[in-house]
Amino acid sequence: MAFTDLLDALGGVGRFQFIYTALLLLPCSLLACHNFLQNFTAAVPHHHCQGPSNCSAAATNHSDDWLRAIIPLDPLGAPEPCRRFTEPQWALLNPNTSIHGVPTEGCKDGWVYDRSVFPSTIVMEWDLVCEARTLRDLAQSIYMAGVLVGAAIFGSLADRLGRKAPLVWSYLQLAVSGAATAYFSSFIAYCVLRFLMGMTFSGIILNSLSLVVEWMPTQGRTVAGVLLGFSFTLGQLILAGVAYLIRPWRWLQFAVSIPFLIFFLYSWWLPESSRWLLLHGKAQLAVQNLRKVATMNGRKAEGERLTQKVVSSYIQNEFTSVRTSNSVLDLFRTPAIRKVTCCLMVVWFSNSVAYYGLAMDLQKFGLSVYLVQVLFGVIDIPAMLVATTTMVYVGRRATVASFLILAGLMVIANMFVPEDMQTLRTAQAALGKGCLASSFICVYLFTGELYPTEIRQMGMGFASVNARLGGLVAPLITTVGEVSTVLPSVCFGAIPILAGLAVCFLAETRNAPLVETIVAMERRVKEGLSRKDEEGKTEEISLQQLGASPLIETI
Repeated sequence: MAFTDLLDALGGVGRFQFIYTALLLLPCSLLACHNFLQNFTAAVPHHHCQGPSNCSAAATNHSDDWLRAIIPLDPLGAPEPCRRFTEPQWALLNPNTSIHGVPTEGCKDGWVYDRSVFPSTIVMEWDLVCEARTLRDLAQSIYMAGVLVGAAIFGSLADRLGRKAPLVWSYLQLAVSGAATAYFSSFIAYCVLRFLMGMTFSGIILNSLSLVVEWMPTQGRTVAGVLLGFSFTLGQLILAGVAYLIRPWRWLQFAVSIPFLIFFLYSWWLPESSRWLLLHGKAQLAVQNLRKVATMNGRKAEGERLTQKVVSSYIQNEFTSVRTSNSVLDLFRTPAIRKVTCCLMVVWFSNSVAYYGLAMDLQKFGLSVYLVQVLFGVIDIPAMLVATTTMVYVGRRATVASFLILAGLMVIANMFVPEDMQTLRTAQAALGKGCLASSFICVYLFTGELYPTEIRQMGMGFASVNARLGGLVAPLITTVGEVSTVLPSVCFGAIPILAGLAVCFLAETRNAPLVETIVAMERRVKEGLSRKDEEGKTEEISLQQLGASPLIETI
């Protein structure tokens, strides 16, 4: 018997599962705010050099006429953001006068910022413009580096200490480091604290997903997994609203961080995964948790009949299938697994690079950054519904490949849209971002179906690391725009197209039973996929059961 049979006997998808899932997905929604927070806290306002300090009138008067005398104009007729005349050119106060070859210099006395939209940002506070503008993208890369390190640390702790302890600590760490970020006035301290915040991203996402899946019966896992994707979308919409209402960056940072203190407090009530407790010899505590679940689901009588012996019999299959000598090398030892791993490394890395490349630079579209953030969040909803439907009726491979290639084509096409057609450029970019968000959801499920059971968790973790590397590289690719303005767009467009082609080398898993061992995987590849194979085990993390789920009925 499988552990999910026990959950079904205790009420299946009942009140406990609904409340438990909601309490875990709510923090995941606000976690998305931190991922895209620098779209607002690091926004770059219009700016120009401060006037020479030895000329009080030029230094304090910022009217358009006075600016003509101290700031040269760029080819578009706007004040140069990083240069000023070495001496004020009073002759330019006459609008009919023009001069050429006048020496200029950098902004030795600082900058003047337009504070009409953003009263304060980290760019204004630490002058991250002109020669220092790459530090803005560096700060985001440091955050993504924290996500990468957190995936390794919290993933290991979750296997040894359980899912709950790292999750509770992650809530506290994010609340404290996020609030501290709003307090310290040093850019170095800001980067260090953002790194600590990034670490908690993996601790929260990985352990929340594990707890939801391990407490959810088979028939509810698909919907729960999709809801995780929608919670991330909801977080992007929440960020747009909160950022619109709270403009100063320090208060915005504080506003999206302090709720995690509340999550930390109520997370003590959340029970540890009974599956993990049983596999680590803590049957008594597992029985206590299962009895609480039975009571909440209206199955108190069934819960009272539970004993350690009865509960352990349900988990016996998991004990017998656990392999004690798994290593990352198992992902590369045999030809079939090696092919899957190499293709998925490309897909996860490319998807993440393009996704964060589009979602982390909203000001380039020339529209209201708040409106673009809402649009980029809303577009994910229909895109993920379409992706879910096509995975069920068309297949995983075609869905993932199509969305990746379409996203790349949207980015490439944007290169040929004139700069003044901002609405069209934004719409195309939003469509591309929606495709990338959908492919993220699809490839997660696809990956779980491709790997055999004995190395599935390791394969998922290794794929996730490649995604974090992609998120780290994306801001660095943006800085390449300092050399050539077209290079970032070429990279963000070509990379997902190549990933879409790599997906074509993977096997289709629609309606195919899950593979249990590496040996079986190699044998299946040699014999070819057959839909007449025996039905897969009910312990799935895929969309195999979607045909009977509430989500497909809604579609």
